[in-house]
Amino acid sequence: MRSVLRSWLLALLVVGAFAAQASDGAKFAPLDVFDLQWAENPVLSPDGRSIVYQRTFFDPMKDVRRSNLWLIDVASGSTRPLTSGARRDADPVWSPDGRRVAFVASDGERPQIFVQWLDSPTPARVTQLAAAPRALSWSPDGRQIAFLMQVPVEGKPLAQMPKAPRGAEWAKPVMVIEHALYRFDGAGFREPGFTHLFVVPAEGGPARQVTRGEFDIGSRAVWLPDGKSVIVSANRDAEPEFEPLESELYRVDIASGEFARLTGRKGPDQAPALSPDGRRVAYLGFDDQRMGYHNRRLYVLDLASGHSRELTGELDASVDNAGWLSNREIAFSYDERGSTRVAAIGADGGRIRVLAEDFGGTAMGRPYTGGAMSVAAGRVAYTRGTPYRPADVAVVTPGASPRVLTDLSANLLDNRRLAKIEEIVYPSSADGRSIQGWIAYPPGFDPAKKYPLLLEIHGGPFAAYGPHFAPEIQLYAAQGYVVLYTNPRGSTSYGAEFANLIHHNYPSQDYDDLVSGVDALLARGYIDEKNLFVTGGSGGGTLTAWIVGHTDRFRAAVVAKPVINWYSFVLTADMYPFFTRYWFPGEPWEHAEHYLKRSPISYVGNVSTPTMLITGEEDHRTPISESEQYYQALKLRRVPTALVRIPGASHSINHRPSQMIAQVLHTVGWFRRHAANDGESVD
Repeated sequence: MRSVLRSWLLALLVVGAFAAQASDGAKFAPLDVFDLQWAENPVLSPDGRSIVYQRTFFDPMKDVRRSNLWLIDVASGSTRPLTSGARRDADPVWSPDGRRVAFVASDGERPQIFVQWLDSPTPARVTQLAAAPRALSWSPDGRQIAFLMQVPVEGKPLAQMPKAPRGAEWAKPVMVIEHALYRFDGAGFREPGFTHLFVVPAEGGPARQVTRGEFDIGSRAVWLPDGKSVIVSANRDAEPEFEPLESELYRVDIASGEFARLTGRKGPDQAPALSPDGRRVAYLGFDDQRMGYHNRRLYVLDLASGHSRELTGELDASVDNAGWLSNREIAFSYDERGSTRVAAIGADGGRIRVLAEDFGGTAMGRPYTGGAMSVAAGRVAYTRGTPYRPADVAVVTPGASPRVLTDLSANLLDNRRLAKIEEIVYPSSADGRSIQGWIAYPPGFDPAKKYPLLLEIHGGPFAAYGPHFAPEIQLYAAQGYVVLYTNPRGSTSYGAEFANLIHHNYPSQDYDDLVSGVDALLARGYIDEKNLFVTGGSGGGTLTAWIVGHTDRFRAAVVAKPVINWYSFVLTADMYPFFTRYWFPGEPWEHAEHYLKRSPISYVGNVSTPTMLITGEEDHRTPISESEQYYQALKLRRVPTALVRIPGASHSINHRPSQMIAQVLHTVGWFRRHAANDGESVD
């Protein structure tokens, strides 16, 4: 049955893709996704004169993401490759002298650490590790590289199986699970173990484990100037699996592995960054109030006194990507109304200066905020995105305008008619609050005509859409839909109060925020009110199911990777200790009425809208059992429905390009089947 489904999916994908390209000419078409290239993880050299970054692309033959490392000269903008081939080269870090770059790549079997000398044509492998390394950092003298790696833990067996007869083909051994966190979305079932700190000689040799214990090291090691110790973030709580947000900063002695705690409050302290003079540490965190959303603050710790100072308490936004411009100033990023800014603040506080407002472009698929940046020698390198480009590399210096150094997808996107993206702001019918969104218009849009509307809802729910390039949005618009995507209450980038309007109250009036956006577009006169469609993924899938349980105004709906039943979700999802503690007043058996009141399954008796579900078969965040519940309930009620199972896909369906395309084409196929024009083309 599965092979038949795979063949059917592939046939629909290929036929649909080529049909779209043949009929739409220069519109953005499904197979164009494979030609996109974008920048990730730009890292400035210690002197600020060069940038190494990951140039990411899709491999059309293997249907996976690849990346190579490229080098940019900041002054001239000239660029050249450091690595090449069908590889996944990632996590580049510069040596202190700026002559070498360490990175992680596969040796054909498993990820290893490599070092590229800038005057050498090929990198050298310096490790032979049994597990994947990550979060590399160089010692100050350039002789060692610290990294994180999982260390397996062997438990006591519950039973000793008898030996199978010679040549016998017995079933696979049983799996005994005793840890609270035993699987993660995208990684599958987790081998028992903990993430610890290691060091390896930069020229190769045996790796040495530095830290030990039943806890995880949670951050890249920051070396202190003497090279004898590092600063890390770790959760050393007595029950760390049940305190998922807790962490402190520690100084760790490299020789002995001994810990000295540097912070000590309830809440996360993470992402340490050392000042150039080695005297202070910038870090991120917040006081844990058990809310669904907390603003992440920027702090500075004086190593001599042990005193910490909060710098961004007046900023009603979450801070990320902190790095030192100088001993007196720190750069960071934060989201503001669906966009991300690069900013700077004095190391002792003061006024926040905005350096750039076009940070982003790495969230391939849908138009989420997100990106990467680094800081060195008074400069910031960052991923720069626009509504019409995925991430490129840009650089900015305080007092100067940003400079864009790459244009990786120009040869493709300059030759495509893309959807125009326009901001919309409208009042919610719930309470008059201002809601921000964006409209994607089909290429060749004519306001005198009528177009079908597709409401696309973001997940999270604590996340934000914005004016960012998104292949899925472009593909929907190319098929003739006016696409509306908005940031209803619960979205980030509008302050903590707006985000926490859904605390223990989700879904709720976010429904009104979304439907009010549809009404705002209907009032403009170019929407065909008989052809309103709705879709969303994850939290957006939950809201889509909630919508069809509360109104029949949409012609059809596609519910992607949703939560349908909060009671069953928190007992099957990978991060259940977090969900039960931060999203609900307590465990489901103690608050069953509350869980069910917010569950779309409770309103399935109201649904008459044709509703299709799409979920990856290896989704451990919103397991496919959630979709199966809704599908079977709709079948019992004789509501037109379908269940699209994506083999091998995790919650991040768009991680593989063909699966991203399959989700879009099946969504369009469902809408066309149930359109008011009897399934004819809607464009």
